[in-house]
Amino acid sequence: MMIKKVKLSANPKQLARSLYAPILHHKQQRAARNRELDITFGEQDMLDALSYAGLEENVDCLCIDGTYIRTLYISGYPFMASSDWMDSLINFNHDIDISYHLHEVDARSALPKLNRKITELESTRRAMMREGRIVGSEIIDPLESAIDLRDKIQRGQEKLFQMAIYMAIRSVSKEELDKTTKLLEANLSARLFYSKVARYQQLEALQSILPRAEDQLAQKRNLDSSSAALSFPFMSSELVQESGILYGINKSNSSLIILDRFSLHNANSITFAQSGAGKSYATKVEILRQLMQGTRVIVIDPEREYKRLTDSVEGTYIKLSAKSKQKINPFDLATTYHEIEDLSEHAQDLMDVISLMAEGLTAREKAATDKAIIKVYRQTKKQQPLLEDLYAELRKLGQLKLCEKLEKYISGSLADVFNAQTNVKLDNRLVIFDIKDLPENLRQIMMLIISNFVKNQVMAKPEKRLLVIDEGWILLQHEESARFVAGLVRRARKYYLGVSIISQQANDFLKSEYGRAIASQSALRILMRQDTTTIKGVVNEFNLSEYEQSFLLTCERGDALLIADQNHVAVKVVAAEKEHPLITTNPVELYSS
Repeated sequence: MMIKKVKLSANPKQLARSLYAPILHHKQQRAARNRELDITFGEQDMLDALSYAGLEENVDCLCIDGTYIRTLYISGYPFMASSDWMDSLINFNHDIDISYHLHEVDARSALPKLNRKITELESTRRAMMREGRIVGSEIIDPLESAIDLRDKIQRGQEKLFQMAIYMAIRSVSKEELDKTTKLLEANLSARLFYSKVARYQQLEALQSILPRAEDQLAQKRNLDSSSAALSFPFMSSELVQESGILYGINKSNSSLIILDRFSLHNANSITFAQSGAGKSYATKVEILRQLMQGTRVIVIDPEREYKRLTDSVEGTYIKLSAKSKQKINPFDLATTYHEIEDLSEHAQDLMDVISLMAEGLTAREKAATDKAIIKVYRQTKKQQPLLEDLYAELRKLGQLKLCEKLEKYISGSLADVFNAQTNVKLDNRLVIFDIKDLPENLRQIMMLIISNFVKNQVMAKPEKRLLVIDEGWILLQHEESARFVAGLVRRARKYYLGVSIISQQANDFLKSEYGRAIASQSALRILMRQDTTTIKGVVNEFNLSEYEQSFLLTCERGDALLIADQNHVAVKVVAAEKEHPLITTNPVELYSS
C-alpha cells in the first residue's frame, strides 16, 4: 500500500482545501454526468412552442407564420434625460413590445472598477494637458460623473445597476417593418437615445423579449439608481371613477378621464385660464354632464355666456338689472321660521353686503348695523325684512352718515334692484343669474347677494348642487366679498354643495389671502393655458413640475391640467357632436349665416 505524503501547511485553511479538493472535484463530475442523463417528461422550453417549420431567421428580423418581428436595443443614452422619456415608447403608435432587464450590481465589486476608470480618465486628462491639448467635454464630463457617482455610492446615496432595454416591432410585411423601424429610431434619437438592430442575433433577442427573465442578448448599460428610475414606464395617471362624468381624454395615453367631484374630499373646484383658452367651454361641458347625473346647477353669469345652454335644457334664466322684474331680497332667508339664535351667521353675511354698499363700515357702524339687523328680524313676522327696514332702524340709532350712503339703494335709482321681496326660485335643475346689465360697480354686490341667497337655500334643504361663479376674481376685489366666498367654499361640503370658481386673473386671485384659501379648499383644480406673467404664481401655488409648467405655457385651446386631490392629469376637453352647438362661444360659429 502506497501512502501519499502531504506536506503540512502552517495555514489550516490551505490544508483543508488540499485535503478536500479531490473529493469536491469528484462530486462536481458526478453532478455534471447526472445533468447530462436527466430526462424530463411533459416539459418544454418556451421557444419549443414556436413552430420551427414556420420560423424563418434572417439577418435583421424573424418571420413567424407570416408576421415579421425585429428586435432593437438601446445602445446609447444621453448625458441628461427627462423623467418622461419613456412616454415616447409607451405611446408609440405601432405594435411594439418593450422588455427591461435590471440587475443590481454589488457596490464592493463595482467600486474598484469605477476607481480604475477614474484613474484612466485622470491620466488621459493629465497627458493631454502636458501635451498642450484642449481637454474637452468627452473627458471632463465622464470624469466628473464617475467621481460624483463613486462618492455617492460610498456615502450610500446611490446604487449601481445594469440595465438592458429591448424593443420588438411586429408587422405584416418587411416593407412596413422597415418603415416602423425608422420611425422608432427617429423617435428615440429626438431624445438623444440611440438604438441598434440586433443583427445576426434576432433569435436570442426574441428570447430576451419573451417574459422568461432571460437576457440572452446581454446588451447592458451601467446606470446609477437615479438614472434607472427615469426609465420607470408609468408616467401618466389613470383617472376613472365609475360614478363620475367624462371630463375629457387623457393627453398621455388617450384614456378617458371620468371623475366624480363629489367623491373627492370636497366638491369645490377652481379654474384658471387666460382669455381664449377654453375655460367657459370646459365649464359648460361639465354643467351639461352634471345635469345628466341629476345634479342641480346654479350659475352666476356676468358676461351672458350661458343663455343658449339654458334654453336648450329648459332651465330658468333670471336677468337681474335696474329694469328687471325679477328680484332678490338681501334679507331673504330660505324659510320664515328661523330662530333668532340662528341668525348670527346670517347677520355677519348681511354685514358684508351692507359694507360693500356703503363702501366700508367703521367699528361703530358695524356694531350699530349688527344690532339693527337682529332687531328688524325680531320685528318682522309675516315676511322677510327689507333694506328700507334696516335703513329706518339705523336712523333711530343715529347712524345718519351710514344712512346717507345707503340712500340710493332705498329711494334712489337702485331702489328697485335691492329693496324688494324675492320673487325667484331655485326649483329648476339649471338656474342662471345674468348680471351683465348691471353697472360694473354693482356686479360685485349682486354676486355676493346671489351667493348668500343660494347658501341660505342650500342650508334649508341640502341637495346635490353645484354653484358656478364665473369671473370669480370680481369677488376678491373687496375684503368683505372675498371673506364671504372663502367661508362658503369652506362650509359647502356640509350642505352637499360644490362651488366652482372660474377666473382668468390667476395672479390677482393667488395674491389674495382669501384667494389662496379658496384654492386650498378646492379638491379639483383645472388649469388651462397660462401666459408668462401668471405661470410663476400658478406653479408655486400648486407645486407643479417643469413639464407641467411647459405644458401650461404651450398647450392648445381646450387642453387642461386637471388636479384631483393628488392626481395630476393632462386632459383634452371634448364635447359630443350634439353638445358642441349648445356651448360654443366661437363668434364664427355663433354669428355666421
